[in-house]
Amino acid sequence: MYGLWKPRVLGAWRVPTAGPVILAVNHSHNIDGPMVMGTAPRPVHFLIKREAFTGPLDPFLRGIGQLKVDRESADRAAISDALAVLERGHVLGIFPEGTRGEGDFSSLRAGLAYFAVRSGAPIVPVAVLGSARDRGRLVPGLPPLRSRIDVVFGDPFEAGDGSGKRTRTALDAAATRVQQRLAAHLAEARRLTGRTTDETFSGGPHERSAG
Repeated sequence: MYGLWKPRVLGAWRVPTAGPVILAVNHSHNIDGPMVMGTAPRPVHFLIKREAFTGPLDPFLRGIGQLKVDRESADRAAISDALAVLERGHVLGIFPEGTRGEGDFSSLRAGLAYFAVRSGAPIVPVAVLGSARDRGRLVPGLPPLRSRIDVVFGDPFEAGDGSGKRTRTALDAAATRVQQRLAAHLAEARRLTGRTTDETFSGGPHERSAG
């Protein structure tokens, strides 16, 4: 990541140095996951769509501890693998929006709140913000080589209300709290980096620019 682009990492010290942690990353372009893997202060095990595990990428992704997930179903194996990562005191990476989109945390799936409440692991919000310029882009869907990419880590927070309840009502309330905290972090990250929605990189040539 440092060889191809110019990452500027802010707030990495906020990631707890030990114990289970969930990194919640906005997802608007293809390099979000690799960028966080390359700049986070601890190794990260991401839940990655199963379609990415093809050809030589399959053994590579497995070898560096990434987790395969079927986004079209309730993938019990992936859920167990993710919880096992947290039980071992490691770092789980999640794109809470579920798939690459606007990157603004506006549409969150329930998985993040479930993992946080079930494991008790704190959530650290992460905003990846990059350039929207088209010139110099050798590969569609990737920002121009040597352009600056900002990776901003936020303060860790608990998703649950402290009661330990895992009812649907409790999980819905946790998901609402999580969405509010992630949106607030993204707004603060844009303020700190001087980026606006229109200035951030779009995940593809036909997608609207977003953080």
